[in-house]
Amino acid sequence: MKFHRLGKSGLEVSGICLGMMTFGTPRWRDWILPEEQARPIVKYAADHGINFFDTADMYSFGESEIITGRLLREFFSQRENYVLATKLYFNVEDQNQRQPNRNGLSRKYVFAAIDASLKRLGTDYVDLYQIHRFDPHTPVEETMEALHDVVKAGKARYIGASSMFAWQFMNMQQSARTHGWTPFVSMQNHYNLVYREEEREMIPLCKASGVGLIPWSPLARGLLAGNRSRDGSQHTSRGRTDEHAQKWYGSPADFDVVDQVTAVAKARGVSNAVVAYAWLMHQGVVAPIVGASKAEQLDAPLAALEFKLSADELKQLQAPYQPHPVIGHA
Repeated sequence: MKFHRLGKSGLEVSGICLGMMTFGTPRWRDWILPEEQARPIVKYAADHGINFFDTADMYSFGESEIITGRLLREFFSQRENYVLATKLYFNVEDQNQRQPNRNGLSRKYVFAAIDASLKRLGTDYVDLYQIHRFDPHTPVEETMEALHDVVKAGKARYIGASSMFAWQFMNMQQSARTHGWTPFVSMQNHYNLVYREEEREMIPLCKASGVGLIPWSPLARGLLAGNRSRDGSQHTSRGRTDEHAQKWYGSPADFDVVDQVTAVAKARGVSNAVVAYAWLMHQGVVAPIVGASKAEQLDAPLAALEFKLSADELKQLQAPYQPHPVIGHA
């Protein structure tokens, strides 16, 4: 396993992060796996050197955090041996509804959310505490001071952010620097071969300021791995039921990119997923957030850690890309 520093911090994480959104209760999403089916996947990850695990309080109404905490305690002998990340922002019970003080990034909710997450995870601290989205209703100074106090209280070691506009992220970072508060060390942004809008502002900003990139949806919710066809046919249960995948991806240009991934994969004798993950790793990411519903699905990102694409192959993969509207900030 390759290990990388998370941005300019001293925290070392595996070159792959196992995303725990897949595990919880199918009451939340049809394709979610319960704990018994999650166990062999998490064990496989741990056995292959993955030490970085990402969840969120809103996944499966909190059940993902409960399962994550239990399985990590089962497969790691010491708390220091794994890096645990979770997120806050959404209403845990009902993600489609705003309720007073039950979502967002107010000081009140930040303190309530971290305590609830630690209880579900069964741990005294998380290594990386991330804001799931930007909160336009709360002053950034209020949020950054609250997150700083969470760190100083020993409940989180580092803080990170997820999808937002670059100016919003810079505003929050500057607030932390101005007041001597804890800055973000990571950005979990939406980035893959069929969604590259982050290359315009966010990624250059993060690289210039030493913020580690840990992108989500590295396979475009399975599109790059071949879970859908141009004719609309679906090849996996998630592909058939994932509304976000059907709404976000699937233009003719997207499938032109998939065709090039397939061409490179066939020429090199590997799967589409290996090529798609390897392309991301060529872009300087610290660790993609990898989802898996079967243990063997981790073989592709593991192989991609050592898989090198040529300059011509990189151009071939990138050539068909067409601009997209901003996706994933809401």
